[in-house]
Amino acid sequence: MSQIVPLISSGVAGPLGVLHLPRLWLKASLAAAGKLHADYPACGNGYDGMTLAALGIPEDVFLAFITTKPTYVQLEAWVKNYPGVKLTKADIYKHNQAILGYVHGDDVRQGILDAVGLPDDGGVNPGAVDLNNLDDWQTLWATEIK
Repeated sequence: MSQIVPLISSGVAGPLGVLHLPRLWLKASLAAAGKLHADYPACGNGYDGMTLAALGIPEDVFLAFITTKPTYVQLEAWVKNYPGVKLTKADIYKHNQAILGYVHGDDVRQGILDAVGLPDDGGVNPGAVDLNNLDDWQTLWATEIK
């Protein structure tokens, strides 16, 4: 069975403007279909948990909805109609700033940079979004191209 690396960046938002939501949808959808690469959780404690908490949606409820195989647009419609969802411009701005401002710990940064062959000399943006992109691209290359 295919093991797909989720290549939508956490720095991408859909029409609602919520960063990481498209990636979370992709990862959870691939996991529900049995196609998510083994190195990735369907819904982890990092950006996934941050996004659901910011929206006010419990993980189990989100994952249960994903089993219905919604398109991304259908997911956003469901999110918009979720009781008590936090979607004011201020809520979304606060969440997006948290996503963009998150910096991995030294050990994670060093591990990613070592894996992709870059020195840990301060020359790479330390933001987790950018480091995670490098990690995804490396995993795809090692799995599908190498």
